[in-house]
This record gives sequence, structure tokens and C-alpha cells, in this order.
Amino acid sequence: MAEAMTARASDVLWRRPNLLLLLLVIPPLLWLGIVYLGSLFALLAQSFFSIDEFSGLVSYEFTLKTYGELFRASNFDIILRTLLMAAAVTVAAAIVAFPIAYYAARYARGRWKAVFYLGIMLPLWSSYLVKVYSWKLILAKEGILNWLFETLHLSWLLNAYLAIPGIGGNSLSVSWTGTFLVFLYVWLPFMILPIQASLERVPASMLEASGDLGARPGQTLRHVILPLALPGIVAGSIFTFSLTMGDYIIPQIVGTSARMIGQAVYQFQGTAGNIPLAAAFAVVPIVVMGVYLTVAKRMGAFDAL
Repeated sequence: MAEAMTARASDVLWRRPNLLLLLLVIPPLLWLGIVYLGSLFALLAQSFFSIDEFSGLVSYEFTLKTYGELFRASNFDIILRTLLMAAAVTVAAAIVAFPIAYYAARYARGRWKAVFYLGIMLPLWSSYLVKVYSWKLILAKEGILNWLFETLHLSWLLNAYLAIPGIGGNSLSVSWTGTFLVFLYVWLPFMILPIQASLERVPASMLEASGDLGARPGQTLRHVILPLALPGIVAGSIFTFSLTMGDYIIPQIVGTSARMIGQAVYQFQGTAGNIPLAAAFAVVPIVVMGVYLTVAKRMGAFDAL
């Protein structure tokens, strides 16, 4: 009986491939629609509520008051600080990643190609927290970086840099420079790989033609290589920008006491108990990345993913 039912079901699915496709697609669609999109809509709904100033309880009445609180000086500074950090990490990652990706795309062959991929992917296989805490030790006053400056008799240079307001501090591990360096290290592979994939699509004949037409290496780089590699750079920036903007662990462990959006969301929904404001803060990266992805799509970034 069971075998007959199985054979009948198999026959039905074979005759109706669309039904089989529907059965295969339903589980991930339910997950996406209920768990993922459902949680996002619930978050969006919470952002339109507010906190009663007297009772401290959530007032479930539609209002834009919570979004207005984002423009208070203290809250707007958090948004601006996060966007500046994300932009700085993205630009620095592109500058560092491009020569590495160019070498891998143009010169690495065979075994060296495998070594390149291993070197890029290896940091991604280690624990995220281990990498962050390792950098905290490296950047600390007793860390190896400070020891290196002392060995080279350049402590005065490091101290002068740490004395600069805004980017300095008591040590690199409690400064925005330290936060920036850790972000750059952690997200760099996400910039290298898309650029490398984009550069591999550039025909070698196009570079030879540029040289045959009298272009110097610098001109070939500016007018041929960079425009063709731009989709890969934009694709990598999607990762570095969004991951930096939403992260709260790195600035919690390395850096100053000034908060970023991820920390604000965590603290407002936790210790402060202000879920509507936490939801409003969480909507900011969604809106920013929505605009960013629209621009990136027009620049052909998704073709390099």
C-alpha cells in the first residue's frame, strides 16, 4: 500500500514538474516571509510607537515622535559617527584590497593562486571574537605595536598621534583609530574577493591595446582598469559598509565609550528598555543600505558578486 502511494506520488510529481518546484520552494519562502520579513515588519511597527515619559511603558499609538528623537544631538551624533566610520573603513579597504586583488588576478597562477585564496579565506575561518580580542591585545599599551614603536625609538610619534582629539586616546585600543583598524582587518576579505573577480573579467587584450595606443601604465590604470573594476569595488563596499554600520561587538571591545548604531540598538532594547527608539535606530541602516543598493545596482555591482 505504502509503495503504491509512493509510486503514485512520484508519478504525479514527474508529470507536474511545476508542482515539484512549488513544494521545494515553499519551505524557504515560508522562512523568508514569516521569520525574516515578519521580524522586519514587526521591528518597523515598533518604531512607530513611543515610550510614556511617566510610566516608562510602551504607548501603542501611531506616532513619529520616536523618529524625531533620532535628530536629537546625542542620537544624531551616533548616526553620523557610524556613517563616517563605515565610509572610512570602506574607502581604506578599497585602497588596500585593490593591489592585492590585482596581483591575484593578473600574476598569481597555479599553486600561488591557491595560496592566495587560502591566505584571504583563512582569517574568515577563525573565531570572530578571537580576532577582535587579539587586536585589542596588539593595540594595548603593553601590546606588540607599542613595543615596536619603542624599539624603533618612535614612541614620541605614537604619543603625538594619540594626542590628536577625536582619533586618539590613552592607547590605540581605546581610540577610534583602533576601532577603524580592527574593522579594516575583519572586513578586508569581503572587499578583496569581489575586486579580484571583477579584475579577472578584464581581457588582457584590452590592456595590450591600451599600451599599443601609447597609454602609459598610469593612464591604463585610470582609464581602463579602474572603470572596469568599479563594479567589483562597489560590490565589496556593500559588504564593508553594511557590516561596519551594523556591528556592535568591535566598538564595544575596541575603542572609546562613544556609541555606534549597533551599540545603541543593543542598549536601548536591553538596559534602557526603550524598544521603539531601538527599532528606530535599527531602521536607519535599512534605509541607508536601501539607497546604497539602488545606486550600486545602477553601477553594475551585482554583476561582480
